Amino acid sequence: MRRIPRAIATVAVAASAFALTACGGSTTPSGPVEGSWDDVVAAAKTEGSVMLYSSQKPANLDALKAAFTQKYPEISMDFVRGTDSEINPRIETENRTGTGIADVHMVTDASWIASASESGTFSTEIVGPDFDAPDYDRAASVKNDRFFLSSAAVFGLGWNTAAVPDGLETPQDILDPAYRGRIGIVNPTGIASYVDLYRHYAENYGEDYWNKLAELQPRVYPSALAVAQALTSGEVVVSPSVQPLVTEVDAGAPVDWVLPDNPWGTPWYTQVLSAAPHPNAAQVLADFMVTAEGQAALNGGYAAALPDVPGAVERAQDIESPDPAELTPENVDRYSQEWSQLFQ
Repeated sequence: MRRIPRAIATVAVAASAFALTACGGSTTPSGPVEGSWDDVVAAAKTEGSVMLYSSQKPANLDALKAAFTQKYPEISMDFVRGTDSEINPRIETENRTGTGIADVHMVTDASWIASASESGTFSTEIVGPDFDAPDYDRAASVKNDRFFLSSAAVFGLGWNTAAVPDGLETPQDILDPAYRGRIGIVNPTGIASYVDLYRHYAENYGEDYWNKLAELQPRVYPSALAVAQALTSGEVVVSPSVQPLVTEVDAGAPVDWVLPDNPWGTPWYTQVLSAAPHPNAAQVLADFMVTAEGQAALNGGYAAALPDVPGAVERAQDIESPDPAELTPENVDRYSQEWSQLFQ
């Protein structure tokens, strides 16, 4: 089966998100206005702001924010970044209490997506016109009119070019004893998508792959972004699992990357939240995310949900979602414990 894909960034960011409740976050949402799309956009401009929760890297979220506010200067966009294991409970709490902060939510947890899209508990139906654009392929990209494919992470091999000038070709190249103590890996504890990554490597590159790598005493990081930063600084020199380092290479950082045969990836699905304090602005942001401008901003180094997006490395519709049955909370917890025994 071929599959091509983080802690809240700072306390200050999280605190600023909660501070937004004073600006309307506790208002009971009524859903998008009835009428035309122009009516929804007009109401969104009156609401004046929109909040996104996502686990994408900050550079891409900053680019999305800049592109969105350029097109809709009347709507201020903000985002909070965290791992699924941190953000999903917040979404559940905001929905249960009816005091929403987030308006739009991006998630990769396949089991959570499957359950939430079928129940309709957390989201409202998407109404934007760009979901029906032929290039977006709504039939292949939208689940139950609520969750829409917006991006996909793809993981490959990464290295520091100053320390490894000849680069890497296969995951097995990293099992060289010369890299002992200088390998960077992500911690999958409690994160379904990372658990699936580890399972994928064992299935495709050898059942003993991680046992061999553990013997080389790798350094453990909380996210792929942190691994990329460690590669750039030279704290580690190789990694079997980084997102394509497109932004870093373009910025002149001493790193490079390659996708191995049968790379791993996972899609991001996005929902407009039923507890959104800005329901119309949420619909406008959601629609913008699947436009050409939104996809270009969101998907540098990722897989895009539209064809021929500059900076994208794959087409998101070609990336198979993990099997939710394999990534239940119980299975994720079990694997997390096994991983901890092996690496910590």
